[in-house]
Parts: sequence; structure tokens; C-alpha cells
Amino acid sequence: MIDEDDIKMSPLCRNITSDGTSVEVLIYSDGNYGWILEVVDEEDASTVWDSSFLTDQAALEEVMKIIENDGIYAFLRSPDQKLH
Repeated sequence: MIDEDDIKMSPLCRNITSDGTSVEVLIYSDGNYGWILEVVDEEDASTVWDSSFLTDQAALEEVMKIIENDGIYAFLRSPDQKLH
């Protein structure tokens, strides 16, 4: 388990705004030479990928690809959506 004080954040972390909606992209080290990707929406709902990425750039590219293909709304939870 990673101690919160030891988390290495990527310099590629950023806020992305599209169609009047913003998300925060967090990319941080998994402690094992990989990178964890997390996207936080305006209501602080979080989407975290199950698998880590080899590079922080690959993680950012994944987010950008999803936004390009599906729109930023892909990261927003509808009010009736159940979380598992």
C-alpha cells in the first residue's frame, strides 16, 4: 500500500474543460513503476482505472482519446447510475 506522503504526482495532471464541463485528471505513481489514472468530475465523483499504465503520457492519452471519442460526459455519473 502506498503512503499518501509518498505519492508521486505526474506533471501531466491537469484540469480539462469541454462543452462547459470540467474534470480533473490525476496521474500518480503506483509505487511499482506504473501510473494510476483517476478522473474527478465537478461533483467529486471519481473514475479510477483498474490497471496501471506504463507511462504517465499513456495515461493522459487514454483520457484524451475518451474525450475525443465519447465526449467529456463519459466521465460524469448520471443521478440514477449505481456504483459497484
